[in-house]
Amino acid sequence: MTRNKFKDAKQILSREEVTITKDWGGRLPIALIYPNSYYLGMSNLGIHAIYRLLNNYGDVVCERVFWEKGQKTPPIGLESGRPLTDFAVLAFSVTYELDYFNVIHILRTSGIPSYATERDERHPLIIAGGACITANPMPLSPFFDCLCIGEAEAILPPMLPVLSEGIGSSRHELLKALAKLPGVYVPQQHTGTPVVRQWVANLDDFPTTSTVLTPDTELGNLYLIEVERGCGWGCNFCLVSNAFRPVRYRSVDGLLAEAEKGLHYRKRLGLVGPAVTDHPQIDELVKRLRQMGAELSVSSLRIKPLSPVVLAEVAGGGARTIALAPEAGSERLRRLIAKRITEDDILKAVATVVGQGIKQLKLYFMIGLPSENDYDIEEIIRLTFACKGLLDKQLGGGRITLSISPFIPKAGTPFQWLPMAPLSTLEHRLTLLRNELHPKGIQVKAESLVWTQVQAVLARGDSRLSEVLASIEAVSLPAWRRAITESRLDIDFYAHQQWDTSYKLPWAWIDSDVSTGHHKRELERALVMMGASS
Repeated sequence: MTRNKFKDAKQILSREEVTITKDWGGRLPIALIYPNSYYLGMSNLGIHAIYRLLNNYGDVVCERVFWEKGQKTPPIGLESGRPLTDFAVLAFSVTYELDYFNVIHILRTSGIPSYATERDERHPLIIAGGACITANPMPLSPFFDCLCIGEAEAILPPMLPVLSEGIGSSRHELLKALAKLPGVYVPQQHTGTPVVRQWVANLDDFPTTSTVLTPDTELGNLYLIEVERGCGWGCNFCLVSNAFRPVRYRSVDGLLAEAEKGLHYRKRLGLVGPAVTDHPQIDELVKRLRQMGAELSVSSLRIKPLSPVVLAEVAGGGARTIALAPEAGSERLRRLIAKRITEDDILKAVATVVGQGIKQLKLYFMIGLPSENDYDIEEIIRLTFACKGLLDKQLGGGRITLSISPFIPKAGTPFQWLPMAPLSTLEHRLTLLRNELHPKGIQVKAESLVWTQVQAVLARGDSRLSEVLASIEAVSLPAWRRAITESRLDIDFYAHQQWDTSYKLPWAWIDSDVSTGHHKRELERALVMMGASS
């Protein structure tokens, strides 16, 4: 730990509110690690939830750890400035595939062996959870002692007594005990028995809100409150709606109680969830929140149904931009991905947004969807112009931004067997969009296509990719390509090949409560549609 690093930590802490600081004496010290920046990590409501959950235990002290881009010094516990080697448990929350590289760098710069088989009782126990781990932990599995499949609120309470009793004794015996817990995958102990994804039935038992307030993050002006969890719409490409079922809603009374606490810190409340407006009492909730004097931001507004009440309250609360996700421009592709909205639904939603005086609109689209062709891109362009026409006619001077993401096959979805489009195809389609839309003043933002290919490899990867991750000293595309070549792995196989449904998936041992048969039926339905359109 360097003096400057600790000075930076003190500066960060000095700008926080409600930081939890506990004495280490007689407590199990756990480092909660978000393998990316403080700015991003403190906008992740999951980090707040786990931080609160762990520190609610009197015999546990949990501190946060982050990793900044280009960081060379060992990471430290933010609250105490202690190095990671002082902690008994390192708990990583992994929500994004490209953060896998940072996981290795965190261990390496801390002087901790990367591979679990190289560690013993002298080293912290290293565990992980999060969306990526629940979907497919295999590329990271050789680095972790155990991985949590499912929601932390369901897994951590029975795990903590096992950790408290086993830390400091035989690592082998501790891993055996952990492997017996529901939802816990211990790579060194696993026999192939399915690991059942864990989830909590009653979200009210675990309030999930901002725990630490800071201005030094993307959502620093908001007090975040989770409204619901999961999504019942079941889009074929979507990890959330397939791997995080069932949909669960928090009670209005519980949400209002949390909002009352939050309004002591922030005037603006952020309602969070994959499908916030699906809450069966959403209109009542937002009305009562506005009566409390809250300004509102909603993380997700569905095109259908789009509640006029919610939209009016959000607009009245000062929202300047509304984001909607058509995902595809053509009716054919929206049916293929099971989006369940029509062009008429999209235009009605835009008209409703414009009717509230909103002048800035963000539209989310995907490119490279299965069976997509140039006509589908032309449909995105035509639909965008139709939306712009509504905006200009009603208000004038409005602005539309397109956010473009390539389709990436995700583990645990009906499209997990399908390929990502070739990079040349994606580049061509992105160029079509920019050439047509930029001259009309419509901004097109897109992720790096090459890095999304890396993401696709990791999303459908197996444990052989651990060798690649471990061998990269400095993260760059040349280093990635060199490591792939030296490992004799085929990028095309992981990212761009269609897999037969008889192929045993690397993550097949995960019981996500959604049957492989269901995914295969949805895939077959899509393939029939693709055949009919070819």
